[in-house]
Amino acid sequence: MNDIQTIFQAANPVLNQTPYPMMILNSEGLVVVWNRQAEKTFGYKQEEVIGNFTPFIEKERTNLYKELWQEIIHSTELFQLEPIAVHTKSGEILNIPITFKSFTIDNSRLIFCQFIMASSEQKKIGSFNEFSSIREGLESSFMMLSIDNEGLITYANDLFLKYSNWTPKRIIGKSFWKMFPEQSDGTTIADTIWGELTKGKIWKGEVEKITKDGQSYWVDLTAIPIYTSSQTPSSFITLENNITEKKILQNRLEKIAYIDHETGLMNRYRLEQIVNEMIAENHHFSFVYFSIDQFYSLKELYNNQAEKVLLQEFTQRMKMFFQDSSMARINTNEFVVITPLGEWFIQGFLSYLEQHPIYVNGRVLPLSISGGITKYPDDQVSFTHLMKASHAAIQKVQAEGGGNIVSLSKADHKALHTKSVIEKRLLVALDKKDLKVLYQPQLDLKSGRITTVEALVRWDDEEIGSVPPDILIPIAEETGLINDIGSFMLEQACQQAAEWHKKGIDLKVSINSSVREFRDKNMVKQIRKILEETGCPTELLRIEITEKFALEAEAEASIIQQMKQLQNDGIVFVLDDFGTGYASFRYMQLLPLSQLKIDQAFISSIQYQPKSQKLIQGIIHFGKSLNMRVLAEGVETQEQQDILTEFGCDAIQGFHVSRPIEASEVVKLL
Repeated sequence: MNDIQTIFQAANPVLNQTPYPMMILNSEGLVVVWNRQAEKTFGYKQEEVIGNFTPFIEKERTNLYKELWQEIIHSTELFQLEPIAVHTKSGEILNIPITFKSFTIDNSRLIFCQFIMASSEQKKIGSFNEFSSIREGLESSFMMLSIDNEGLITYANDLFLKYSNWTPKRIIGKSFWKMFPEQSDGTTIADTIWGELTKGKIWKGEVEKITKDGQSYWVDLTAIPIYTSSQTPSSFITLENNITEKKILQNRLEKIAYIDHETGLMNRYRLEQIVNEMIAENHHFSFVYFSIDQFYSLKELYNNQAEKVLLQEFTQRMKMFFQDSSMARINTNEFVVITPLGEWFIQGFLSYLEQHPIYVNGRVLPLSISGGITKYPDDQVSFTHLMKASHAAIQKVQAEGGGNIVSLSKADHKALHTKSVIEKRLLVALDKKDLKVLYQPQLDLKSGRITTVEALVRWDDEEIGSVPPDILIPIAEETGLINDIGSFMLEQACQQAAEWHKKGIDLKVSINSSVREFRDKNMVKQIRKILEETGCPTELLRIEITEKFALEAEAEASIIQQMKQLQNDGIVFVLDDFGTGYASFRYMQLLPLSQLKIDQAFISSIQYQPKSQKLIQGIIHFGKSLNMRVLAEGVETQEQQDILTEFGCDAIQGFHVSRPIEASEVVKLL
């Protein structure tokens, strides 16, 4: 009976699609199979019928069928009863002929019953043949095992015996666990499958099994719990497809995909998998990042063969020193070691390399390495952050000359974590346009009127709070998000300038731009498009650039060309923070600059230091000599304003005029 339940469970979708009601009874008259059409016809669900006597035949007539029942059980002939009264669950009485045919599975006698509806009288034996075909199909297509509720094997089909090399004598009555490798992984997967089955759940997946001779093979396995009359599974079946060849090919491809062929170490992709697995299992380890110093100079000093020797010999020394550790080559001259060893031991690798030098053509190679150590979970908690922190440590070492292995301080790790959080939240803020624009007025000293405002980005995040510009902008530049911020600011500023213009207020709006943005060859098109879409007059837009921008732009003709195109359109370029960066008279000649802004660092001491006064006076005269308008930022007192007015400065900006304010407040200030 277990096998017939097993087959029905596996073939359930097919049997439920048959267009006629059917059931299978055991020799005691209990229902073991009840298809969906029978449910629809008589109204009884499977759970109401399976394991019980048929509930719908009149009780007073059951005695009439006792002799016939015994004859059906002991015969292989097809029997058909004339229409008998069958009660549906709703109380309706149906007179239906029934066809019976007995058969045997595992020494158990079963009776197949088909209810002959008016439209299917010609199909008396069809469903039984279909049922038999399903069993034969499963037997011929799958490796099949039947298992009792104690985990002992009760049946194995020919396909299973063929692929596993077991014999019925050696396997029947043996434990289900015996089919799996004895290593911990094999036991674990067997325990997992058994745990799911005993909960009444189907388990599917690829597993490794062993033959009678202890050889491994792989199967795609489906394990199914089988029910009879109880609420818990009485037995189980496994249907398996042999996928050993597919698995061997997959392993070969993985080896190609995940192994560095020059060193035999795993590559970065496999390293990430290993680290994530260790993190998931909460292992504690040190993530050690090595970089061979002056690698490309060494390549030039020696031939290509020397490069191969260097990589292989360095790898060999890593393996010898960091035994039982995972290693990867993640770049041409960069490696990672995952080890449980402490920092003092890791730093000993430097001495080990000195004691075991690498020889090329009989000469000692002048090998130096820089290393960074990051601990999980003490320092960082993800693969990406481990990489970033270790690489930051290497950069710190290399900036000091290399040849050392260090770890970052707690403060450094905290800063990296903060930076990472800001990066993530900034992506969200840009997507939702959560950034805010404030405007800081600039006062024209000759007219005493506010003629220009500088658009400044401000960001108050719901999770991390207010992020000041001196933190936000460098992170945005490093991640490339500065382009998105620039586009947002340009669009907002032009839109605001256009709104003021429509109200008769011709305020010029100044925005800050980065050299990264101007490296985009479509920058001119983008600015023109936004000006057109917002209706902002071109002459109202100012673009501020830093001296660093100017110095880099000096060497890139495409940037200069774009700036000149925008100048021809009427846009004015302003040199921001003059005197604090890379001052160069050359870019003053090449770039289309119309204004320069004196940095607030010079303004703060103007009323106290004669040198500052002379310097500022010189800058103003310098700007005037180039026909440039001169603006001073950071003005906080009337005294500073008076001195700048006396020196001939054109405009000022700072808290003395106004703090950065909302667009609505600008109008009130005017």
